[in-house]
Amino acid sequence: MRRGTAPPYRPTMRIPAVESRSPRDWAVDVVAFLLAVGFTALAYVDGVERRLDPAVLAVDAILGGLGCLGVWLRRRLPVGFAAPVIAFSVFSSAASGVALLALFTVAVHRRFAVVGLVTAGFAAASVGSVVVRPDVPLPTWPLAALGVVCVAAVLATGMFVRARRQLAGSLREQARRADLERVAQARSQERKRIAREMHDVLAHRMSLVSLHAGALELRPDAPAAEIARAAGVIRDSAHQALEDLREVIGVLRAEVDCDDDAPERPQPTLADLPALAEESRRAGTRVRLVSRVADPASVPPAIGRGAYRIVQEGLTNARKYAPGAEVSVSVHGGRGDGVTVEIRNPWPSDTEETAIPGAGSGIIGLAERAELAGGRLEHGHTSAGDFRLWAWLPWQP
Repeated sequence: MRRGTAPPYRPTMRIPAVESRSPRDWAVDVVAFLLAVGFTALAYVDGVERRLDPAVLAVDAILGGLGCLGVWLRRRLPVGFAAPVIAFSVFSSAASGVALLALFTVAVHRRFAVVGLVTAGFAAASVGSVVVRPDVPLPTWPLAALGVVCVAAVLATGMFVRARRQLAGSLREQARRADLERVAQARSQERKRIAREMHDVLAHRMSLVSLHAGALELRPDAPAAEIARAAGVIRDSAHQALEDLREVIGVLRAEVDCDDDAPERPQPTLADLPALAEESRRAGTRVRLVSRVADPASVPPAIGRGAYRIVQEGLTNARKYAPGAEVSVSVHGGRGDGVTVEIRNPWPSDTEETAIPGAGSGIIGLAERAELAGGRLEHGHTSAGDFRLWAWLPWQP
């Protein structure tokens, strides 16, 4: 072989895997083997009573015994078991009983065309047995009819077992696919939920960065203390945004546990609203927060988190579309009445522009969040000229 050339391809033979028998399969095979041995013994005793030639008896017993041993191979090689046993039945009366078992096995494990061919071979062997062995009497019409009924019953039973197994296998496959689809849907919903969480967080952080960066751009001659404060806010917001982004990328790369309803990170509650309002005030937004929830810590985590995200998105939108305007935030509710969140800010004039871009999906995500929690969300202009974001989230008693 020359250097640098690949070795010639040599096909290899693959040996089929041996299916392990269940305890039920072992019990069925043992019963089938005992029935075959019993029929072979009865055929041998009948031959002895009819004073058949010893050589004929020996051949009958040997072929019948081989057929009995083949019972243990019938699951792996149904046709390979049936073909020699049917051939044995031409010369051995003892093997004719095992041939019926072979017909049943083929009917269970093979398609209808193969079953038909094996049945035709069995019929030919029955005729050949009468021709080859003169000691076998010609069957009368009642016996022939009984034989046909027995063969039909064996075939019908085998095909019924086959159809039942196929139905059971189809149901198991459908259940498996349904389970895979359920897992896929759960993972997709989990990732969408994480995406909503990170949209709310990153939009809030990036709006702070953009706002302060724009202020530094417009006022390069601002006092050093004000520039340092703005730079600190930019640094902290960018750092927190990077941490949030790193967290969500790690979650999306890993396998998400779909049975866990709690978000990975962060997990704000209703008690964190004052800190959120103070953060927006440090960023230059005038925020007036009124909270009439007696015990914010007792609010269910999912409801508190949803209310927090709604307020966070409302403040982010106010910074984007109404910079410098005062934002009014009202949160009230109680156990059994639900939690109501209302955010108002003056609607900007047509000539007022903002440099902060928006994807327009924040309100849509909040509406989906509210619907998933069993609540509702409304937004739009008011008669007073304000923009109003209102949401209600259920709080079970």
